Amino acid sequence: MNWNVWIRQIHRWLSIVFTVTVIANFVAMALGEPPAWVVYSPLLPLFLLLFTGLYMFMLPYIAKPRGRPADAMK
Repeated sequence: MNWNVWIRQIHRWLSIVFTVTVIANFVAMALGEPPAWVVYSPLLPLFLLLFTGLYMFMLPYIAKPRGRPADAMK
């Protein structure tokens, strides 16, 4: 598999993990005062989502143009 495909797949799975941790956070808050690890548990997937998302956002800007002749780029 291509490196970009891996990043996209990781980003998708991280979004699922982040959503589950946010839902668990709301459920824990509804049941009372949750412990600190529950409150801060969405932060790790969120930061990883930030980095994978920024990578995918920058791909079109840093990738080489494809399908164009070399003369058209001058």
